[in-house]
Amino acid sequence: MTELTKRATVYLEPELHKALRIKSAETTYSISEMVNDAIRNELASDADDLAAFRDRRAEPVMGFEEFIQRLKRDGRI
Repeated sequence: MTELTKRATVYLEPELHKALRIKSAETTYSISEMVNDAIRNELASDADDLAAFRDRRAEPVMGFEEFIQRLKRDGRI
């Protein structure tokens, strides 16, 4: 850990904690590194989703019923 890291208390389900301990023992990664990586990946996924919404905001919106009618009209259902 570096001086720039922050300490936090996180409560894990027992089975998740056991899995992390085992993976940590079998790899070169600490539990902290794995948790940081998981959080980083989750936040990146959220950022990707938000960017996709932003990119598609100009697209026309179609209601469910209209969508079903279009599928029927096109012979898809």
